[in-house]
Amino acid sequence: MKTIAYYISDYGYGHATRSTAIIRELVRQNENVKIIICHSFALDFLQQSFRHEPRVMFREVAIDVGYVLKENSLEPDAKRLNNNVSSYVSEFSTKLNQEMCFMKQKNVSFVISDISPLGISSAAALNIPSLGLSNFTWYTAYEGLIEEQLLSFLHEQYKQMTYYFSLACSKEPHWGIAENQRVGFYSRKIDDYEVQRIRKKIDPEGNSHIIYFGLGMKVDIGTLSELAIWQSPNCKFIVSSNVNVNHPNVYCIPKNAVETQHYVAAADLVLTKAGWGTVSEAVCAGVPLLITNRSSMKEDRHTIDYLVRHQLCDLIEWKELESLVVTSSLIETCRLQKVNHYKNKAMHIAEKINKKIKSK
Repeated sequence: MKTIAYYISDYGYGHATRSTAIIRELVRQNENVKIIICHSFALDFLQQSFRHEPRVMFREVAIDVGYVLKENSLEPDAKRLNNNVSSYVSEFSTKLNQEMCFMKQKNVSFVISDISPLGISSAAALNIPSLGLSNFTWYTAYEGLIEEQLLSFLHEQYKQMTYYFSLACSKEPHWGIAENQRVGFYSRKIDDYEVQRIRKKIDPEGNSHIIYFGLGMKVDIGTLSELAIWQSPNCKFIVSSNVNVNHPNVYCIPKNAVETQHYVAAADLVLTKAGWGTVSEAVCAGVPLLITNRSSMKEDRHTIDYLVRHQLCDLIEWKELESLVVTSSLIETCRLQKVNHYKNKAMHIAEKINKKIKSK
């Protein structure tokens, strides 16, 4: 039995949900692996996702910084971000030693990271193969936001990857590593019966448009309740459990909900920031996308460029969102995009990873 350490970024739920899809496939396809998830922010969610899988274990450890946003905004706070990354870098050698001790103690033979540099560096120090799996690294995400010396430090960590699987929308450098493969969109599996149950619960009469309004679990914007969008005629809205909007047409996903991909799939339109997890769930489910544009976020720009180039979304500026009302014609315009072109690649990606694991 091989032990795999799987490092999942602590920023939001998107990395946790997409990693869940891959881990489920890894253990389904390979009965000779056990996986230790290294993570902190969404640990309860991950534990619920694998409550019936004894070969998946958990280790609570903070592994990266993520983004820091301005108050009541989707835009990054560069000053605070620099401070946080600087602290992370100054503590890195201590954290590195802790991870090396953990890997030795648990006899870890392979490391997967989405996409913390900590697991990659620890694996390299012990000559353990590592695989990065993401649409970005924090090195490219932070370009233009943090100081050059901090960027250089992150670059040094990421170039120690043995393999890198770049997801759809990625614009990563080659990294000069042994192998760099491009893979596509993926998400957790979708149960059509559960999708229809959700639609029936939210819209019993079946005569409303259902809109998934997703800004992410790490976004806290107090003025959302003032948006005109909630007054959209013949519309019901699905929002995350952290969104504080009290309106009869708004359905809040229960806090204990685990398989949230079904809420995305139940929608007629997904209105979201360009977070890869939600975008990929919508693309795999064939649901039209309307994306809020954050030009200052390099990760978002890469995702948006890809989606626009492949006719997979329409765009809306944040200022436009303040007065947006969803209409049937808007939904129809978004439907003209090629939403059914891409298939869920989770099984295919896991097969590739399992081959790497078995070869070592």
